[in-house]
Amino acid sequence: MHSSMPRRWTKRTSTIALAVLAASPLVAGPLDEPHLTIIPRTPDEAVRIAAATALPKSFDAPAPFEELPGGAATVRVRANADAFSQPSANIGFEGELTFKVGNGLFRKVWVSSPASTQASDGLGPLYNARSCQRCHLKDGRGHPPEGPEDSAVSMFLRVSIPGGPEDAIEDIEDYIATRPEPTYGEQIQDFALAGLPAEAQMRIAYEEIEVPLSGGEVAHLRRPTYSLADLGYGPLHPDAMFSPRVAPQMIGLGLLEAVPAADILALADPDDADGDGISGRPNIVWSVEYGQPMLGRFGLKAGAPTVKHQSAGAFAGDIGISNPLFSAGHGECTEAQADCRAAPHGDGDERVTEIDAEGLDLVAFYSQNLAVPARRDVDDPQVLHGKQVFHDIGCVSCHRPAFVTHRLKDRPAQSFQLIWPHTDMLLHDMGEGLADNRPEARATGREWRTAPLWGLGLTERVSGHTHFLHDGRARSILEAILWHGGEAEPHRDAVANMPPEDRAALIRFIESL
Repeated sequence: MHSSMPRRWTKRTSTIALAVLAASPLVAGPLDEPHLTIIPRTPDEAVRIAAATALPKSFDAPAPFEELPGGAATVRVRANADAFSQPSANIGFEGELTFKVGNGLFRKVWVSSPASTQASDGLGPLYNARSCQRCHLKDGRGHPPEGPEDSAVSMFLRVSIPGGPEDAIEDIEDYIATRPEPTYGEQIQDFALAGLPAEAQMRIAYEEIEVPLSGGEVAHLRRPTYSLADLGYGPLHPDAMFSPRVAPQMIGLGLLEAVPAADILALADPDDADGDGISGRPNIVWSVEYGQPMLGRFGLKAGAPTVKHQSAGAFAGDIGISNPLFSAGHGECTEAQADCRAAPHGDGDERVTEIDAEGLDLVAFYSQNLAVPARRDVDDPQVLHGKQVFHDIGCVSCHRPAFVTHRLKDRPAQSFQLIWPHTDMLLHDMGEGLADNRPEARATGREWRTAPLWGLGLTERVSGHTHFLHDGRARSILEAILWHGGEAEPHRDAVANMPPEDRAALIRFIESL
């Protein structure tokens, strides 16, 4: 097999450059989007899109349609914890029925095999949660334990060891080969079925760090240290690498899936050719669904190319539920966990796998259509000033405000929508402070995908907390900003040193998203 992947992408902003990029055979691999049935854009549409997504030159008023971050799929803001649990506003009656069936499967509590309820059996044998909803509480963010004696809530540890040349994927250049940890696999499961030990319990200890800010203000950060207790299957490999993960919010996933790969790749600048200090890179990952390299879009390191892939991986790793993409009935059990592999599972009936193809599609549909709530206070003077600060200090270099999705034949809710996710969906070096030192595909141990910011201000309403970043260490938006390093270090320092009223306006703008 020969790679069709380019070694370098450079930033392009013109419509003509996008057209050239899309036509280039050198990027045919990551630009291939087999999950979408695309109606190509016309030249006139490309011009209109460039104008609609251009960065603003004035901040006296909101941009047209900025109050609708999910385009026509946007829903009104709920005043309760259901703010992230609404179907796309443009989904239609039949779509809403499908959404509700998918919601039932998303909330389903799985039980162990054998069971009289064969449609719900197959849990584990090792697992982190018994349902999707147990991690994505109210379709929002999970949160870490507050102290060393607390158990993790919707949080887990990825684990792997360095791989060799034989573990590389030839079709993905710059791929960083890793292997599952020989005994514990790719994820630490803290629950197990009766008669089996859980793999381990995660513990976190926090060190408080004081950060002086302008105007005599002071912020306090907490630096986490992770450890494992009650190892159920013996010692870990000495080269084991860990990555703590908090379950992210679920809104807008189908819209992000429909953003043209060409538009994302056009923002990449791995060699910082424009000299702005930002060098975003795409993660190119192997699709088990389509058997080819694809642009990574989902997960904290953009390790999954589609919502369906991400959902299937979570079923297998988090709940131990086999599915058409990850079909092992024993879930994450390794060869070193013989009793775990021999435990009963729910495969082999008319479903074939513990959740069948139809069920997986329903959960993916539900996940694709969790709607983005409308913006609040878009024309408030302080919000508009905060928006200008956000642009002036360069936050938009990574948190790209707007895209227009593909025109699609079979996904009307996501088709040709002007959206405002505030992400470029690329990998960025976030510095040593946030590094997990565990690579994933092309992502290094210091790189993370730019998180979408839409809905961020509703986190407390939905999830009952304001914990942010990949491991929930930040207890506020300000703390999350102050943890930024690497490429974002100048922007972090600008926030720390700006007049307090500008900093307050910036936070107010982000809370309005």
